[in-house]
Amino acid sequence: MPSLQRKPYYYYFSFVAAFCKGAHRQVCAPPLLVYAMSAAYRYSNHNRHHLQHQRHRLLLLTVLLAAAVVSASSGSSEAEILLRFSKSLSKNDAFSNWNPNVPPCDKKTDNNNWENVICENGFVFGLRLENKGLSGTIDVDALKDLANFRTISLINNNFEGPLPIMSKLAGLKTAYFSNNKFSGQIDNNVFEGMHWLKKLHIANNQFTGEVPSIFGQLPKLTELRLENNKFEGQLPDFNQERIMDMNFSNNSLMGPIPRGLSSLKPSSFEGNDLCDGPLSKCTSEPKIALWTIILVVIAVAAAIAAIIVVIVILRQRKQTPETEARSGAANNSPGGATHQKAPSADLDKMEQGQVVAPDRSPEGGKRPEQAQKIQFLKDDTEKFDLPDLLKASAEILGSGIFGSTYKAALSTGPVMVVKRFRQMNNVGKEDFHEHMRRLGRLSHNNLLPIVAFYYRKEEKLLVSEYVNNVSLAVHLHGNKSRGQPSLDWPARLKIVKGVAKGLLYLYNELPSLTAPHGHLKSSNVLLNESYEPLLTDYTLLPVVNLEHAQEHMIAYKSPEFKHSGRITRKTDVWTFGVLILEILTGKFPSNFLQQGKGSDTDLATWVQSVVNEDSSNVDVFEKDMRGTKNSEGEMMKLLKIGLSCCELDMDKRFDMKEAMDRIEEVKEREGDDDFYSSYASEADMRSSRGLSDDFSQVSLNI
Repeated sequence: MPSLQRKPYYYYFSFVAAFCKGAHRQVCAPPLLVYAMSAAYRYSNHNRHHLQHQRHRLLLLTVLLAAAVVSASSGSSEAEILLRFSKSLSKNDAFSNWNPNVPPCDKKTDNNNWENVICENGFVFGLRLENKGLSGTIDVDALKDLANFRTISLINNNFEGPLPIMSKLAGLKTAYFSNNKFSGQIDNNVFEGMHWLKKLHIANNQFTGEVPSIFGQLPKLTELRLENNKFEGQLPDFNQERIMDMNFSNNSLMGPIPRGLSSLKPSSFEGNDLCDGPLSKCTSEPKIALWTIILVVIAVAAAIAAIIVVIVILRQRKQTPETEARSGAANNSPGGATHQKAPSADLDKMEQGQVVAPDRSPEGGKRPEQAQKIQFLKDDTEKFDLPDLLKASAEILGSGIFGSTYKAALSTGPVMVVKRFRQMNNVGKEDFHEHMRRLGRLSHNNLLPIVAFYYRKEEKLLVSEYVNNVSLAVHLHGNKSRGQPSLDWPARLKIVKGVAKGLLYLYNELPSLTAPHGHLKSSNVLLNESYEPLLTDYTLLPVVNLEHAQEHMIAYKSPEFKHSGRITRKTDVWTFGVLILEILTGKFPSNFLQQGKGSDTDLATWVQSVVNEDSSNVDVFEKDMRGTKNSEGEMMKLLKIGLSCCELDMDKRFDMKEAMDRIEEVKEREGDDDFYSSYASEADMRSSRGLSDDFSQVSLNI
């Protein structure tokens, strides 16, 4: 009978406990939980004669729980949490528009109402407080109340002392604390339990002690930047399956490099006393006893034998069903044979100009290989699927270092450009989808937006809208063969300013990327019908296979990578400087032709030598450039800006903001801010129709 008396409160307490442990744990006030526990215990011991009183008590507990839920609904809002967080930091304009009467995120448009706040799905997703001169205490106790908080960036500030206990933000995915004055040792508990952390940047600080062993135990960690600190001792073991980018250079580390880090570049360990891995072998290797070697050999041989036995058994079991399946398929197919096409084969046919017939299973459904949907990044794009692309009228536009590019005219009307990438198979599906969603949020007049993508392990497709013109490379180097006049000075200045605006936007929106574009060259700048530049192939460095990127992508042709094996935040500035010189001189950069092998006489070196001999020498400019009357001084000003962007000394090289400010000062004609050349309007009216086949095919070369 006691069990009958215990049932009502027993099940009620189970409900309360589950409710408080689950998604509503912030709803349950501790006093209510204590009261529920004590009440359940006291009244479970009454006999059956007090059942009436138990029902009254049960009703009372229900009323109290409902009251707690109502009171919790009036808890701290995201605005209150962020304002509480800001109070611990030095005051400046970083929080100037944080208005407590306006929510940080617009739940309808997903835009941020507060500066330096990152929003997703109408909630606060992260904070980007870079280059703000901030100091003080990072209040993680406040941030942990943000249920959707996933990223924080405090790069280039003045924070000092130890890191806060980041493990309080268990759901954090990316954290960027580089270029501050943090110091002291990092205990394991600072990052313990952060199973979702993927990227951690704490370079260029003053941390001491050993590298925390917890770094090697975070399962999703793929990026770790620790360079230019004062870490010492040996590196811990790293057990992650996929390591994308880790850098331990310029510390005081010593000893052998763990096996888990052996795939990294030697430059990731320079400035230490390390050995093994990609570096030279350690001189004093421990000797292994003979009996240990014998036991290992026996164990390996036994394991191999067991595997062979299992394989033989499995093959014997499957042989009969597979034979029957093959014979049945042969009998049911025309001519006694079947041929199941994969999307890759269809794409190959499409690139060759062949029509791809719709292929369906015997049940009338789509092929399993095509069941994966095309993922759309823009809501205002007409939706279609992979079979629609495969059936579209296709025209090959070019074939480059990553794959092929072709124009697909859908049967419903839209014309799309599809780029096929085969050098992205080292990135996982989750990371690729996350990176594509990041690109989908970008929106700028000088960026060609990626509207959709398709993921397979072996290859990826990126889809964008078709631009009815050709690339800047064609206009600079192919107009003569096309019978077209060369670009005039106003058009070239317009192109340079548009490219600068697009690059600066990428730098501002993607501060965590070292080289936000990474592959800037004239063939990756499209010109629309009004000769406004559109950047393409941007932000691919994080998803392209590293070995392929180092061999082909423009960021890896930079002087800093050539000499020190690394790229920096000013690498894109160098590629932009080369592009400016190419636009003004009409000469094709020699490092493009050298395919990264280097040249002592590249374009920047040649231009610098001409300017050094005579700073007013206009022979450096393309001779066929029109609209230059009374503009030579402004042209020379832009040329020198390009040279400053190509400085070998990175400390002297412009950053992107400084380059943009200098370019904005350049006018079409000296002393006339509102002058517009008649050639500019002529350029705007020129059409790309009637282009030769040769140059229409390179308009979108990768």
